[in-house]
Amino acid sequence: MILQKIFTHNLKKIRRETGISQMRLSELCDTSVGYISEIEIGKKFPSLEMIEKIAAALKVRPTLFFFDENIQPRQFLAAYRKELPAETKLDLLQQLAAIKHSSINIYQTLRKY
Repeated sequence: MILQKIFTHNLKKIRRETGISQMRLSELCDTSVGYISEIEIGKKFPSLEMIEKIAAALKVRPTLFFFDENIQPRQFLAAYRKELPAETKLDLLQQLAAIKHSSINIYQTLRKY
């Protein structure tokens, strides 16, 4: 359930920051406004295909929906140190850093408007 909360929080945040309404997002994703609403309030969770459609409509990478800005990359990796190989840890850290950097750039760009 934590992952779903992170997803719904990020979806709402990104959608609002891009200025796209639920209605417009539903049109871009070829689904109903009710379905988008249910996703955003956590009643439903989208398929991977729908996550990709939503990401494309909002012009972001799908992984951005699952980034928890409250967890620092080192804390995240420490939690999974025993389960992940070193190469995977490094790759994940690099991906998280790139997502964070990209998010900051998007935020700064949107702030100008």
